[in-house]
Amino acid sequence: MRRHLLNPARLARLAVRHIACGLALLVWVGVAVGQEAASTDPVTFEPAIKPEQMKTHIEFLASPEMAGRSGATKKEARRYIIDQWKKAGLQPLFTSTTSKDGKEIEKVGVFEQAIPGNADDNGRVPIVGYNIGAWLPGSDPKLAHEIVIVSAHYDHLGVRDGQIFAGADDNASGVAMLIETARLTAADTVRPKRSIAFVGFDLEEHLLWGSRWFAAHPPWPIERVKLFITADMIGRSLGSLPLPVVFVMGSERAVELREVLDQVGTPKGLEICRFGTDVVGTRSDYGPFRDREIPFLFFSTGEHPDYHTPRDTPDKIEYDKAARVASVILKVSRTVADAPQPPVWSAADQLGLEEPKALLKITNLLLESDKQKPLTTTQRFLVSNVRVKAKKVIEANQMTADDRAWLVRMSQALLAAVF
Repeated sequence: MRRHLLNPARLARLAVRHIACGLALLVWVGVAVGQEAASTDPVTFEPAIKPEQMKTHIEFLASPEMAGRSGATKKEARRYIIDQWKKAGLQPLFTSTTSKDGKEIEKVGVFEQAIPGNADDNGRVPIVGYNIGAWLPGSDPKLAHEIVIVSAHYDHLGVRDGQIFAGADDNASGVAMLIETARLTAADTVRPKRSIAFVGFDLEEHLLWGSRWFAAHPPWPIERVKLFITADMIGRSLGSLPLPVVFVMGSERAVELREVLDQVGTPKGLEICRFGTDVVGTRSDYGPFRDREIPFLFFSTGEHPDYHTPRDTPDKIEYDKAARVASVILKVSRTVADAPQPPVWSAADQLGLEEPKALLKITNLLLESDKQKPLTTTQRFLVSNVRVKAKKVIEANQMTADDRAWLVRMSQALLAAVF
């Protein structure tokens, strides 16, 4: 995940931009504990992706030998992912043109897309990274030209001050999903109607450079992409709290995606919590696709104290949870690939009372846990006042513009003072 967040205890001393970005943490917690089930009988299914399959990939990609998947070791990460795609029988997503005497000779399929950097003083343009991609052509002649993208970034922070930033959750967990989703989709005896592309982005940790390049230089007209899915950090829990939740962003931009999520459901032991981008902002590789008004879904289980530290190691991953999340993405991508009509971009819906209900729940939780983890007098005063205000908004049964402005301010205050 791109945002470079320091230890939560130091958030009060961060710049305003860090606090604004970190607002997502509070919303994630609140939605997780506050969302009421839409149905007394939720849709569940048996996960197709198994924990041991996820573990194999994560342990390799986050091993000490991979040295944080930065610099030279990224080549080994690319090779590993591409080998998995080749074993699955997927086709290379990109093309490379060979030429002689200024004339094009032939185009060949390749799995890598070079990402150029800035030209040096001599006009030479260095290659600073590589996106990788494979695809499965659709089976329906009328729909095969439409694309569903499933993605994850594979780069991380490398070695700093002699310490390896393994990036097990960020984002070996997402890459494991990418590999297993591709493998099982390709192994299905019935091919999807739309084409599905599987993309591993480089340089996500560097201002989304890889996904920005891909969106600007896609292997087909970008308008053919009907859904973009990405996963970033799906193997832990927000703040290391015991939350059986995956957070999904983007469904507020397409009513069809909300319907798909309801239709697909979740494996037992996992809940989906939806929220909007107006509070969170740009968190990962969906940004360049959202900016082009392409329907998208972003899956994440949230940040934790080991985020962007050497402690983000494979032994901390909740493999059952990661497999459940990956299985949801597998079903969502296939459902959209086979749907009669694709999702359609629309104006963002309002979240209604979901956010004040979330604040009420999280403040209740904080006050309940005060005995185990005592709050200071100032923290307890703030939490209590936010709880009272949230309750009043809920009792009024409406969220005004002023209420929403208050929500943002109080969320920031709670984040800075308590988390």
